Amino acid sequence: MLDIKFIRDNKELIDLAAKKKRVKFDVAELIKVDDKRKELLTSVEAKRAEQNAMSEKIVRESNPDARGQIIAEMKMVKEAVAKEDEELKEVMKTWQGLMLQCPNVPDISVPEGDDDTANVETSAWGEIPKFDFTPKDHVALMEDLGMIDLDAGTRIAGFRGYILKNDGALLDYALWQFVMEFFREKKKDYMPMLVPSLVRRETLLGTGYLPQGEDDLYKTQDNDYLAGTAEVGAMSYYADRVFGADELPKKIIAFSPAFRREAGSHSKDVKGLYRVHEFMKFEQVILCEANHETSVKHHEELRQNAEEILQALKLPYHVVVNCGGDLGLGQVKKYDIETWSPAANKYRETHSCSYFHDFQNRRLNIKYKDAEGKARFAHSLNNTALATPRILIQIVENYQQADGSIKVPEVLQKYMGKEVIVKQDKKSIA
Repeated sequence: MLDIKFIRDNKELIDLAAKKKRVKFDVAELIKVDDKRKELLTSVEAKRAEQNAMSEKIVRESNPDARGQIIAEMKMVKEAVAKEDEELKEVMKTWQGLMLQCPNVPDISVPEGDDDTANVETSAWGEIPKFDFTPKDHVALMEDLGMIDLDAGTRIAGFRGYILKNDGALLDYALWQFVMEFFREKKKDYMPMLVPSLVRRETLLGTGYLPQGEDDLYKTQDNDYLAGTAEVGAMSYYADRVFGADELPKKIIAFSPAFRREAGSHSKDVKGLYRVHEFMKFEQVILCEANHETSVKHHEELRQNAEEILQALKLPYHVVVNCGGDLGLGQVKKYDIETWSPAANKYRETHSCSYFHDFQNRRLNIKYKDAEGKARFAHSLNNTALATPRILIQIVENYQQADGSIKVPEVLQKYMGKEVIVKQDKKSIA
């Protein structure tokens, strides 16, 4: 959410932001509603002041007739206040709804474009593997090695269900341990967190996933939600907090189950691990001072952390900067890191790295005291550290061998206790 004063002072900028992000938003309508909101607030406050003055007058008035006249007049004012209060409630509801729909202003470096096809590559790392055999996709590889059971997953969990087993499960566990060791040993200033994925509506409004993302969220019978990222819990942990000037930045590596309905993607990637409804996710989150240059610095840091993880796994990838039409409502700028998938013969998204300025923290009311002691809304950023089981696709496909076995990435071997995943007997993999 943006500051209404900023919106009023920068109407043309907001209009351009909506056009660049390809979202429908009428800034003129918001200003019109805000004018009405301010008019009603002024009127209600004036009438309440008049009501208070009449109350004092009644106390001082000794003449019964004069007192009765004042009481009658005050009753009329009270009724007018009640009427305007009701009108103000309706106007505030409309105003708040429009404020939640107002897009953040994208950075000037964000390219134009309608969707992810217009994203622009900024860098690439690693060599695309060249096989002297026809490479298999992750489903064929993992089924043959007894690492996955998609049929049982669908039977148990429904569409897009899956079960990782044997070396499939162990490889997933190994990745979790590797990521935590990476942050514990190399990124010591990141606080580890285990956060809930079952969250209240307010947390999703605060982080900007509602109201626009409602269709992609699972909802419980108690009107709670299942979050699609650990960012929601980690950010909401600090809601209504005011930090001292020396307490920022706050850096978190948060872990939780994550759930997404993949609404609108029912015909895409229906087989395999790319678009599943339930997964596990390590998310990097940073809260920092309200300074654009500081946000940019941390944005690059988050991107670099994710790249270091992929480099340690020796997986080829490239980084793209997202175009306006591929940005969320609150994002100022976003990088996607896409990792090479041999079966698809292309890079596929595995990480998203975003910064928001104070868009989320205004909603969550997260502030800090600056050097002058003034309370300001903090800036926020986040990036995937690693999401499983999606990254298993790239690991098994890039590390496959001609005989159908899979090399274990060197950094994972100590957790797996083996260098190669090979086919086991039926008794072992059932």
